Amino acid sequence: MSKTIVWFRKDLRLHDHPALVEAAAHGEVLPVFILPKVRHAASDWWLHHSLLEIIQRFEDQQIQFIVREGQPVEQLMKLIEESGADQLTFNELYDPESREIERELAEACVRQRVQVRSFQGILLVAPDVIFNKTNQPYKVFTPFWKRLLQEPIATPLATPDLIPSTVKYYSLSSGEWGLLSANRWYDKLMNHWQPGEVAAMERWETFRDSGLYDYLVGRDLPAKASVSRLSPYLAWGNVSVRSLWHGAIAAADDVGDQQVKAFIRQLAWRDFDNYQLLYFPEMITKPVRPEFEKFPWQPADSRLEVWKTGHTGYPLVDAGMRELWETGYMHNRVRMVVASFLIKHLLIDWREGMAWFEETLVDLDIANNAMGWQWVAGSGFDASPYFRVFNPILQAKKFDEDAQYIKKWLPELTDMPVKFVFEPAEAPDDVLKAAGVTIGTTYPAPMVDHQAARARALAAYDTCKNT
Repeated sequence: MSKTIVWFRKDLRLHDHPALVEAAAHGEVLPVFILPKVRHAASDWWLHHSLLEIIQRFEDQQIQFIVREGQPVEQLMKLIEESGADQLTFNELYDPESREIERELAEACVRQRVQVRSFQGILLVAPDVIFNKTNQPYKVFTPFWKRLLQEPIATPLATPDLIPSTVKYYSLSSGEWGLLSANRWYDKLMNHWQPGEVAAMERWETFRDSGLYDYLVGRDLPAKASVSRLSPYLAWGNVSVRSLWHGAIAAADDVGDQQVKAFIRQLAWRDFDNYQLLYFPEMITKPVRPEFEKFPWQPADSRLEVWKTGHTGYPLVDAGMRELWETGYMHNRVRMVVASFLIKHLLIDWREGMAWFEETLVDLDIANNAMGWQWVAGSGFDASPYFRVFNPILQAKKFDEDAQYIKKWLPELTDMPVKFVFEPAEAPDDVLKAAGVTIGTTYPAPMVDHQAARARALAAYDTCKNT
């Protein structure tokens, strides 16, 4: 009987998995995951638990899911030799390192006369089919979005029937994966998340039934449960983006076309981020707009640690950073505010913030993370203008007007009247006393003045722009 190795990566699921469907149609399936060499603490925690689930799901069907470590091409070719597999399948990724590995793997399989087949199973549409009228990749989202809407989004594939196999191969035990660091700060993440495909489907159903109806407006309000919170499941492929697209469209009669359009537009942003990474791979290490190479960044000194720990004296910024540390997640509106504060209030290089998010986000997506930071910095193609400096006080008043989000993550401000909670340092002494707040002791004074910081940021940009 023919045997196919299925190389799993950012697609840890059984539904809508083109590489798995092809393998199942071919005969026996041998699923394998090669541990990544680069580690990111919160994302690795998610990966660890996703692997535990998918191993069990295959085991329930009497199939071994193999986990190994090392250079992917070397490990896969070794497994081909051990198993006698005559085919290897995988779903494509679009970051520079993965593309190079895929190329080397294809060449190795040709030499060994093993058939290799790759599929588009990560995004809505294969990025090599969308170009502008001059046959160049899009640099701006809106025309990309309009072009994407012209493409048919493939119907999600059903979970295939699999042939049981009693043959066992060498596989690392979970204790040998090394995905959980000695500093177990991430243990608290289980209070907020349940990784894996089953939980992903449950999360989608909850959002569809109780959040999607208010998504258009509610998605900007961090205290409301109107965002999907599906991003971690998408990051490791516990859920198929195509299944979310079609599921949302199917719900349009119940929740309204505008709510659905707003949601699927966000799914398209994920495609656009990976599209940009494919055609402009330098975006993960340097500014896409070259003039920002000479931006006069200030040293990442102790102020970076103040920002990381949420003690800037700006409640919305601090609430966001503490939510991140506690849950491995931050509301998207707040992500923009905290990023703008680091870049424009403190003049600290966006790559410092990107690196911290890489360590602490359970929904880490390299393309999305880099694009988000370059968007705020103004250094990306389709970026917020640099002169747009978020005022964290006004942002809080507009998007957290009852201070529910702030008070949830800053318990020291629980008794502060809403009128003063956005600027605690400006509250009268009697109000501070009644709330049990001492500026500089129980809650910090603002580490920088907003107006002065804004003026300094714009002056720095002018220097960069004119070089």
